Amino acid sequence: MKDGLQGGKRVAMIKGVHTMFYSSEPEAFRAFLRDKLDFPFTDVGDGWLIFDMPEADMGCHPAGEGGADGMPSGTQAISFYCDDIEQSVAAMKARGVEFVHDVEDHGYGLVTHFKMPGNVEVQLYQPRYRKRSDSKVG
Repeated sequence: MKDGLQGGKRVAMIKGVHTMFYSSEPEAFRAFLRDKLDFPFTDVGDGWLIFDMPEADMGCHPAGEGGADGMPSGTQAISFYCDDIEQSVAAMKARGVEFVHDVEDHGYGLVTHFKMPGNVEVQLYQPRYRKRSDSKVG
């Protein structure tokens, strides 16, 4: 492979993103992802579940006092997104997921947060932006 080309086709240097949550209740957290959010998984041994995510994207926001989020540089955040937040919230509530607040309009999308084991709160949002439909490199 030379210059990101393999067999005349462009090859991505990065294949995906691996996200991590740290929880004081890791077993309950894994069960929540498996049972409440219904994520497919691979048991890599001793009940250690690695979840297969259907899709991912990544953003870069300004840091510090001038940043919209006011977060310090180096801060990382994980959120989940969906196509229809009202439908997703209803389905998750039916599975016993507890939400922190009602859906709010944040400009970039419709947003809420829900609780996960180990005192973790995570954002769920319905974005207003549209992603390109392919994953071509370059």
